[in-house]
Amino acid sequence: MSLIRDFLDMPNDSTQKTVIVATLLCLVCSVLVSGAAVALKPIQAQNKALDKKKNILQIAGLMQADKTVDELFSQVEARVVELESGDYAKDIDPNTFDARAAAVDPTQNVVLTRAQDIASIKRRAKYATVYLVRNAQQQVEKIILPVSGYGLWSTLHGFMSLSSDANTVTGFGFYEHAETPGLGGEVDNPQWKALWSGKQVFDEQGNIALDVVKSANPDSPYEVDALSGATLTSNGVKNLVHYWAGAHGFGPYLEKARSGGEL
Repeated sequence: MSLIRDFLDMPNDSTQKTVIVATLLCLVCSVLVSGAAVALKPIQAQNKALDKKKNILQIAGLMQADKTVDELFSQVEARVVELESGDYAKDIDPNTFDARAAAVDPTQNVVLTRAQDIASIKRRAKYATVYLVRNAQQQVEKIILPVSGYGLWSTLHGFMSLSSDANTVTGFGFYEHAETPGLGGEVDNPQWKALWSGKQVFDEQGNIALDVVKSANPDSPYEVDALSGATLTSNGVKNLVHYWAGAHGFGPYLEKARSGGEL
């Protein structure tokens, strides 16, 4: 009590009292902020998972106003793929696996060479989660792949949806990026995203043919019109599609799917 009394008796403008008050205020605020962060962490994780499900459903064209996200997501099956082999990794839980965290873990990632890294991501996880949309007969109708790559200012993260032929694009879009609004930010424009539907990723010889070009031929199965005034972002989108459809991305998995492998 004497310490408290001595503290209260100090002049309000004394340096010692000012330092003590500031220190106590910082400690109280730190405890409050830390407590709030711990208490809100489960809610944040739940909201993050819900947002991810919404993005997958939107890319797959499955959103319905009269049903909840969880009801709609019951059509979707998550599977973890070993990218090098293209096989499913049956011992990894897709509900807990975090590819973005694994990509920065030296024990779980692959560092890409300059020649390999056309999407400018530097490294990727050894595994990735794909999402399969099944019909009432449990047949796969769509394959949804996570994709990422560098544009002009940022790494774009999104999903590409393919039909069961593992070739025809049925949906494409990004849920995270920092491209210039009105220019590269037009990757969010519904009209531009709609241009991707029906395009083919691979030609008849199995080569990656999908391209983002200026003044694209709308009748071409392989061309998507580039974003006006956003050449570098457009090139980044093309490069990330080519990377993830290629040998160092989902190429082995998609090749097996096109050949009638397990889905």
